[in-house]
Amino acid sequence: MSVSMIGSGEVATPVESSKSAMTWGPIFGGAAAAIGVTLILLLLGSGLGLTMVSPWSGQSSSLGTLGVTAAIWLVLVQWLSSALGGYITGRLRTKWAAVHTDEVFFRDTAHGFLSWALATVFVAGFLASSLTSLAGAGAQAVGSAATAAGTAAASSATSPADLSTSYFTDALLRPDQARAAATSNDAAATSEVSRILLNGAAQGQIPDDDKAYLATIVSARTGLSEADARTRVDTVLKRIDDAKVATQKAADEARKAASTTALLGSLSLLIGAFIASAAAAFGGSQRDEEEDLLVTRL
Repeated sequence: MSVSMIGSGEVATPVESSKSAMTWGPIFGGAAAAIGVTLILLLLGSGLGLTMVSPWSGQSSSLGTLGVTAAIWLVLVQWLSSALGGYITGRLRTKWAAVHTDEVFFRDTAHGFLSWALATVFVAGFLASSLTSLAGAGAQAVGSAATAAGTAAASSATSPADLSTSYFTDALLRPDQARAAATSNDAAATSEVSRILLNGAAQGQIPDDDKAYLATIVSARTGLSEADARTRVDTVLKRIDDAKVATQKAADEARKAASTTALLGSLSLLIGAFIASAAAAFGGSQRDEEEDLLVTRL
């Protein structure tokens, strides 16, 4: 906006520019360049990452190493693509005449930021679409496996209510002579042991009377003494507890890794936006300097 003075003592009339301060051509150009570089670097990173993974034991990098390497590579991809896209955005725009230097700097940074935002939205949509396709393929595989196991699943008590009912039914009908019951019907004893273990996993512990009953069944099935059978039951239950703790530890580590990745990703995006804005301002400054130098020579 400029001010024109008609005469002494007359009111100044503001003159609004008819041209928009936003130029979409350079924004789309810089975003396209950033998207292209991002996809190329992502494919390159995928190829390098596959060289670190091997199906053979002892020849593959650890999950921690792969996670850290992937995170560092994604940060580098974000920064390099943002810098290139912002710089191209700044260099492609035309020079703004009769505009203050501070305003030119602000417009350049705004153009770089918009270019970065456009490229980020496109890449995020592309990755989400790819992950959705992979998830769909995985769902089909899981559905096929579930169909194959449907008959077995239908014949078993899968819900918590059915499991609890079956367990307490067994407890009510549990004979005094567990040895005779175990030797007379091995299939029924095996099913009952499975229900006792499932109920213990759901409740977090197995009562002492269930442990004694399990020891009696193990003794009848294997021919071990009562003491040896009880030792075997305790050993197996200890292995079950260790497996549960290991699973919980793995889940906690996965949670921490996901949290770290999310925080690092958000920080990387913020820095990428800053780099794109600074690169656009730098590119626009170079463009103006080149044009001023050309005018001076002419």
